[in-house]
Amino acid sequence: MSIPHHPSQNLLLAGLPAPDFEPLAAHLELVPMALGQMLYEPGSQMRHAYFPTTCIVSLHYVTETGASVETAGVGNEGVVGVSLFMGGDTTPSSAVVQTAGHAYRLDRITLKQEFNKAAALQRLLLRYTQALMTQMAQTAVCNRHHSVEQQLCRWLLLTLDRVPGRELVMTQELVASMLGVRRESVTDAAGHLQANGYIRYRRGHIGVLNRAGLESSVCECYGVVKKELDRLLKDVRQR
Repeated sequence: MSIPHHPSQNLLLAGLPAPDFEPLAAHLELVPMALGQMLYEPGSQMRHAYFPTTCIVSLHYVTETGASVETAGVGNEGVVGVSLFMGGDTTPSSAVVQTAGHAYRLDRITLKQEFNKAAALQRLLLRYTQALMTQMAQTAVCNRHHSVEQQLCRWLLLTLDRVPGRELVMTQELVASMLGVRRESVTDAAGHLQANGYIRYRRGHIGVLNRAGLESSVCECYGVVKKELDRLLKDVRQR
């Protein structure tokens, strides 16, 4: 039986006191998020913010040659579109749905109005933005200094934290695009993790068999990102 959709499935919306949530509630629109759906492109006018509940959105930077790399992922812990309340309506990156599901969409005018007058909303969104900046910075460090296998473990663990199960619908080509590495490198890294009994890969599905094994193989970057998010949002109150 499927669980009914509710804004409280997003950590940020769930953390708002009722007086701050109510002005948003009438403007929140539940929307399906299809795999590969582009939410915004570099330099385009951003019209909505998205609060994921069951989907994951990948923030990408694409070079002039067409190469891309994920700078951060956003799941039910956050919001897509921080530029809207940080002073700008555009961004040099793109946002694409990495894992299909649902999100609540909020128009930019309502978000800006409530951000400017609701202290609790402002505080919560700024804290999340700091956590997002930490994730971006740590991703850059990880991509530069750690092995593809460590990067893959980091990415798998962060994805697992945002989905209910242990089966991920993901091709190696897409993972390679996320990490900004060659597909062959992902194949080698995934093969090693599978040989160790940590994952099972088959036809675009990655099943995690041993999370503790992934945690023993990952670099410190996963722990840094998770610890900072937990620290900044530790007092989020479930309504």
